[in-house]
Amino acid sequence: MAASVFDSPLFAQLFNTGDAGRLFSDTAAIRAMLLVEGALAKVQGNLGVIPELSAAAIHRASMEIQIDPGAIAAATGENGVSVPGLVAAFRAEMNAPEHAQFVHWGPTSQDIIDTALMLRLRQTLALVESDLREILRALGQQAEQHAHLPMPARTYGQQATPTSWGTVLAQFGAPLLDALDALEDLRASSLFVSLSGAAGTSSALGSQASETRAELAKALGLSDPFRSWHTDRAPVLRIADWQGQVIAALAHMGQTLIGLTASEAGEVALGGSGASSTMPQKQNPVRPSAIVALSHQFTGLRSSLQISAIHQHQRDGAAWFTEWMVVPQLSLCLAAALQHAKALSTGLAPHPIQMHAALGGNLGLIHAEALSFALADLMPRPEAQAAAKSLCLDARDKRVPLKDLALAAYPDLPAEVFDPAKGMGHAPAQALSFAQRAKTL
Repeated sequence: MAASVFDSPLFAQLFNTGDAGRLFSDTAAIRAMLLVEGALAKVQGNLGVIPELSAAAIHRASMEIQIDPGAIAAATGENGVSVPGLVAAFRAEMNAPEHAQFVHWGPTSQDIIDTALMLRLRQTLALVESDLREILRALGQQAEQHAHLPMPARTYGQQATPTSWGTVLAQFGAPLLDALDALEDLRASSLFVSLSGAAGTSSALGSQASETRAELAKALGLSDPFRSWHTDRAPVLRIADWQGQVIAALAHMGQTLIGLTASEAGEVALGGSGASSTMPQKQNPVRPSAIVALSHQFTGLRSSLQISAIHQHQRDGAAWFTEWMVVPQLSLCLAAALQHAKALSTGLAPHPIQMHAALGGNLGLIHAEALSFALADLMPRPEAQAAAKSLCLDARDKRVPLKDLALAAYPDLPAEVFDPAKGMGHAPAQALSFAQRAKTL
């Protein structure tokens, strides 16, 4: 097995990261850093910080030159950071020392690496947004279709009251809609350019440091933080927190689907299931299980990212290195979970017969809450609760359906007390409300 499932040919389809996988390669990192160096040179040329002719040459070269990651590995190992080796290789490849001398004029390695990371995280968030919209459209269509299909709601793994399949789908999707709504603010508050020099003081960037940073942010389509954030990793933490909210919602869907596809329930089909090597009757919930496993991985890594946010002085090598190890894995965990969620959201199919049987099973005790409120029309509420509880105990002891015992004891009870379609409360409305929101995407 490979050290990471995301780099494993064997597990490439079980933990498929889609297009996001290409954003977290050495080649992508180098390409992003060169784009930053080229954009910085162009901005500095426009501002007169470096010769405009040299700036144009550097910007053009940053688009054309390819640097082999292996060629700068030795320098990275010696320096603990890739930028010195990258800049040296880039200058050599330019083969124009009169212009190359102005490459990397004033920034520090962290400025280049952090800004390049934000360029890749911006693309990552765009891919996540696209996947979420696809998932939500599919969930919304099914929520509308099945808004009135009754099934048992479960709390603590036990039947609680009736709900609808459309409402369960809405519960899967609602936090994803909220995440989409929060995405614009996240981008504005976290996708920062970094340009503040060796110790965050912009000393080598000259009198136009603030203007240079602002223009670089504009050129790259990032936000200007108006300060150094070398040791303030809140922008990275905010992005990780948002990713965590998304993957937690996906894991809720996965965990619930594992329960609903269990042999004892069988209320939902996944549209594609896993086979056992020895048990031909089994169809394993592979995709939901993968989502939950990826969520577990994400949660463990997120704690490491919190540790990496604690820097000493003006830069901390150990903290920064930890961030490099963790951030790509967090993004790829979410990317892989989204691939599974997309497939699930279009393939889910309810089993109404099993849902109906579950509602009628367990002696009809799922209607106990409705019974207690119906009895409250005949007696004070505390007495009604006690009477309903007594009837439930009798039903369990005598193995007689709750409905039969209740109607025998209280013939005036309305029949709708034991009708699942009447006992769903506002569940159908919640499903339809979600479906309407999803249509607006």
